[in-house]
Amino acid sequence: MNLRRQLLLVSLLTLMLPWAGCEFIRETEIALRDGQRQMLADTARAIAGSMVQHSEEFPVRDKSYGTGDQLYVHRLESRPKIDGYFDDWTLPADSLRSIRGADGPIRFAVASYAQATYLYVEVMDRSVVYATPQSLLVDGASRFADRVTLASSSPPYLREAISFAAEAPGRIISYRQSAYGFEPEPTISAFWQDIPGGYRVEARIPSGLLGTHLGLSVQNTPNAQQAGTRSSSFTGRTPGRAMSNIEELDRIAALYVQSDTRLILTDFRGWRIGAAGELAPGGGAQSGGGLARRVYDLLVEQGREAAFAEPDPLGREQQPYVSAALEGRETGTWFRNASTGTAIVAVAAPVTVGDEVVGAVVLQRGTQAILSQRNEGLSRLINVTLLTTLVVAGALLGYATWLSRRIRALSIAAEDALETENLSSALPSALADDEIGDLSRSFSWVLQQLGEYNAYLRSLASKLSHELRTPLAIVTSSLENLEHEPLNEASHGYTARAREGADRLRRILSAMSEASRVEELMAHAEPEPFDMRAVLESTTAAYRDVYRNRLFGLVCKVDSAQSTGSPELLIQMLDKLVDNAVDFSEEGDTITLSLEEKDQELLVSVTNPGPELPERMRSQMFDSMVSVRSGEESRHLGLGLYVARLIAEGHGGRIAAENVDGGVRFTVAIPRHQGPLSRSDSVRNL
Repeated sequence: MNLRRQLLLVSLLTLMLPWAGCEFIRETEIALRDGQRQMLADTARAIAGSMVQHSEEFPVRDKSYGTGDQLYVHRLESRPKIDGYFDDWTLPADSLRSIRGADGPIRFAVASYAQATYLYVEVMDRSVVYATPQSLLVDGASRFADRVTLASSSPPYLREAISFAAEAPGRIISYRQSAYGFEPEPTISAFWQDIPGGYRVEARIPSGLLGTHLGLSVQNTPNAQQAGTRSSSFTGRTPGRAMSNIEELDRIAALYVQSDTRLILTDFRGWRIGAAGELAPGGGAQSGGGLARRVYDLLVEQGREAAFAEPDPLGREQQPYVSAALEGRETGTWFRNASTGTAIVAVAAPVTVGDEVVGAVVLQRGTQAILSQRNEGLSRLINVTLLTTLVVAGALLGYATWLSRRIRALSIAAEDALETENLSSALPSALADDEIGDLSRSFSWVLQQLGEYNAYLRSLASKLSHELRTPLAIVTSSLENLEHEPLNEASHGYTARAREGADRLRRILSAMSEASRVEELMAHAEPEPFDMRAVLESTTAAYRDVYRNRLFGLVCKVDSAQSTGSPELLIQMLDKLVDNAVDFSEEGDTITLSLEEKDQELLVSVTNPGPELPERMRSQMFDSMVSVRSGEESRHLGLGLYVARLIAEGHGGRIAAENVDGGVRFTVAIPRHQGPLSRSDSVRNL
């Protein structure tokens, strides 16, 4: 990972500060919300205590019927039209209660407005069977027709039912069952409407005709000759008590509510019997949009959706915190509106008379003030954080770019100095006072020491050959004189071996001084025109005669390769390369010499099979006294490729080695035409 990316990642640590700020704001909100919940709990407890004085308004416990046997009578805000449509009822669609019917669900609702009770029933019926005039006259219940019945009673005396059956869609006559049978009831207005897959019934009934207990039953008749199947909202003989808001409890609840507060009173089963107050909508509480909104959603604490805090549309509060209060445990919770971010704190306290829980007080309050302060703080924090992070990231990225360029320039300069052997050149940032300047000066000192050491190594061979030549001549002359003296057989053996060692030493000194001789030859040689193709053809033929255990191939991609220079020196260079190729190949291997032209240069290549070059030695193998041989061959002085390099660069060219498939290729690039032969500037500067 480069320096810029590292510093860019480091700049992300600046997000720790806004994260800590957000955590502080969240903890502050939690503390304020908990404080508000505690305050609401105290208020709810006080209201529940005061409700004991009005305990007679709470319905008494009656275990003769279950919770499912009861109907809830909603309050309407306006008078609906009796036309078979539900859309003019001021109730949400989920206020319709559902029971199972013979052909599908039956949905219905009961509501009150002024002095009337309204009924809406939606029945799924695959085959609607209408009543006949005769059956209605004989029996208003119409046992052999589809009908809707509203059961009513006031235990232990009144038991009545109102039956709705139709001869055809439209306004229908309702029949009221009494002790004397079914009789038409003109004060009831009802409408029957057919719909795809069933029918609807809507009716307005004077409240005085109904008792305290209500239940609904629907008869689904398959045909006019067969009695229908009855579906009912209650399971016993009589329905349960009809539940609704009690006016006196509504009036009492209104005395306790404040702004942005909702108070709900329930009976012991959770039916809503009193309510007052409304929660503020909180439409403008959410902060920002787009990125700020997404960041906001990630930062704020998520709660249960605020829709669960709304009064139950079916009239029975069954939220867990309300159920806990009906069991005698005071409980609180909170909700979050996902669209506006508004939080709602809710508590429920039991209303107890003696040891019996008769109901619960549910108190809810919005957190507009808390939300506004939190949103304002989060909004400022998000905006400042984003701006600060962008500025810091940009500054660090710019600094990293500048710093990485300095380091890269220093690295490139050091690599160029090693490749061109211009080890005494100054490196970038050498005058800087920072750590990179110190590094540059250290590199310069190391390169200088390396240059001096290389210069010493380059001159070492010529110095040694010069210094050892006179002692070697003395040893050789002494051995020659000794051979003319009378010696025994053992002395003759020692003298012969000393003579052989002196000869080997002379050959080593000749090899060590070869580089100096090459430089002198290049300095005094006069360039002459020659054909490199002809040189390669003649030398290849000679190599075949000299190295009979190797195969030599020649590939020439040019017909004429005219150039100027010293063919003798170039042949000497080829000798070194071929000798190196023979050393690293096996008997029977093919050594290929090739010639081609590219960009006004002649490319001469020698390719041999064998081991690959070590990667670390590719840039050093053309230096003086450097060898990659191992074992017995490690005693090789490593001057051959160095001489080849001197000759190539003396002709204004260059030499390189590369690994190829199954072997190594040495390539020499020589310009077609060049001036007087001399060492290149890079060699001369060493």
